[in-house]
Amino acid sequence: MGRPPLDIGTYGAIRCYQSESGWRAQTNYRDYDGHTRPVQRRGKTKAEAERKLKKALAERKAPVGDGLTPDSRFKEAAALWFGKFQALADAGKRSPGSVDTYRSILDRHVLPGLGELRIREMTVARIDAFLQALWRSVSVDTAKTARSVLSGALRIAVRDKALDTNPVRETDRLEAGRKKSPRALTLEERILWLEMLESDEQAVKWDLPDLSRFMMATGVRIGEALAVYWEDVDFEAGTVAVNYTVIRAKGIGLIRKSTKTEAGERTLPLPRWALDMLKRRYAVTLFPNGPVFPSSLGGLRDPSNARRDLRKARGGEEFAWVTSHVFRKTAATILDEAGLSARLVADQLGHARPSMTQDVYFARKVVDKRAADALEGALDKPKEDAVEGEEDQVEDGPPDAAA
Repeated sequence: MGRPPLDIGTYGAIRCYQSESGWRAQTNYRDYDGHTRPVQRRGKTKAEAERKLKKALAERKAPVGDGLTPDSRFKEAAALWFGKFQALADAGKRSPGSVDTYRSILDRHVLPGLGELRIREMTVARIDAFLQALWRSVSVDTAKTARSVLSGALRIAVRDKALDTNPVRETDRLEAGRKKSPRALTLEERILWLEMLESDEQAVKWDLPDLSRFMMATGVRIGEALAVYWEDVDFEAGTVAVNYTVIRAKGIGLIRKSTKTEAGERTLPLPRWALDMLKRRYAVTLFPNGPVFPSSLGGLRDPSNARRDLRKARGGEEFAWVTSHVFRKTAATILDEAGLSARLVADQLGHARPSMTQDVYFARKVVDKRAADALEGALDKPKEDAVEGEEDQVEDGPPDAAA
């Protein structure tokens, strides 16, 4: 049985040979390509030759990964992880919004709390205590984002063999209290909401009535609604292409980026009343090559500012619960009550599921026309009750002419 090979990055016994010119120290070194090669150095004395050889072997060692060790600070691992995430965002594989979110969580919470610890000090108990404290003092969402940051940074430490396993995986789950189901606007509430906005001069100035109509007609997110340009509206076909969303990128400003998933890119048929609203807007717009719902200067409108305007316009208790997401829930509820399948509703909203089989084997880019048909009556006023006795008269038939 042959001798087992050297481990990658290690060397065998050092042998020294004397010659007329001095000493030669030699050993076999297994490189990171798997090949074992002889390495030697010379010196005037045996000790000098051996010392030079050991120095050459140390320099020859290629670091594993990014060179983190158990004594490296956690902030070094965090910097490496964030740099890789930023590179993915620069390549268009991650959202600029995610970059801003992670940077904020790193700077405000993770680095002040754990940044100076050695990687070997990043234990399950210590990380768990940090996350639980963050949950109690800030929010469960912040704690969950911090957990993702910690896990990503320590994954690099595991790869570099500075840790055996990722301790974040063993921390307790972060669970919020039971979430309330999003509430949808009823027909009466939809009509009252629009009447309230139309009578509010400031709400009209903020363009909230038509923005509300558009979101109820499509079920799109507010960022998606504000990213729609006039070129995305096909008046002849009665559809709108939803392929982008508006976000604010740090150091850049408002940008129009593609939706997160392929399912988010969709072409939606519009109910007649929404199409009429868009035609009316297009006839008077000052920015025919810009967004359908522009800022006052004709550029992209900030979703955060639009949400703030909605909060200011919703008034007292009656509509205090209304947010931009309520319009999305309202559209979904209308479609569900109309008997559309979960698949059709998911297509309308831009969700990849409910079924992996359906997602893989059925291509859906233009949503079923029944979605627009179901939304057609979303803003119709309720009909007056039938005149008392009218039904009986129809059932009895007209009076006998002979009588």
